[in-house]
Amino acid sequence: MTQPTPIKFFVTPSHSCSYIEEKQATTLFLDPQVQPGLHLYSQLSEQGFRRSGNHFYRPHCTGCNACIAARIPAALFKANKRQRRIRNKNKDLEVVIMSPIFTQEHYALYEHYICERHQDGDMYPPSEEQYRSFLTEGWSEHGLLVEFRKENQILAVAVMDKLENGLSAVYTFFDPDYSSRSLGSYAILWQIDYCLQHQLAAVYLGYWIKECPKMRYKSEYRPLELFTNGQWLFVN
Repeated sequence: MTQPTPIKFFVTPSHSCSYIEEKQATTLFLDPQVQPGLHLYSQLSEQGFRRSGNHFYRPHCTGCNACIAARIPAALFKANKRQRRIRNKNKDLEVVIMSPIFTQEHYALYEHYICERHQDGDMYPPSEEQYRSFLTEGWSEHGLLVEFRKENQILAVAVMDKLENGLSAVYTFFDPDYSSRSLGSYAILWQIDYCLQHQLAAVYLGYWIKECPKMRYKSEYRPLELFTNGQWLFVN
């Protein structure tokens, strides 16, 4: 009987942390020669891995556990007062679901979003090549791109991967001129509802980082589970 080929992982050299100033980081990557199918990707998500383009990774820093994978168990989620207001405020939006393809309309929105909101981040300055490699190329067999429109004007785009065990929220970008709508939060609420409708267990949010203000919003969704010491535990 043929034995399955062991899956290899690689650790990057130490580099500047993208989330916490003056910290060094290392990252554990799945062998880039391996393109995981749905089952393996789902298993990796259960172990705290994320996807960026063709790469599947998780933080692997010696002496630091600041980056903690987070997920929302859809069936247990209870919207708070603010989240109910956000849902109500955006019920007039039209939702279009498609494959993660490149369009100039999507890229123009992404460029505007990055330039307005993330000039201090790794994705600034934006470029079409960067956008394609991050969001529209690579593992896309089960990828979804969700448009949120108002009278045919695109206000937000959410890219997500549909897994065996839930949705992986890859990235959301939106028109900063409509900040009063809280479109980033609405995209997460929409994905929770999608999980319920399709009997998927959870929305995987990426990493919760207490020391990083831009990541703290994830703790607003309750109950929330964090991947700690090899198991998913509820946040108190």
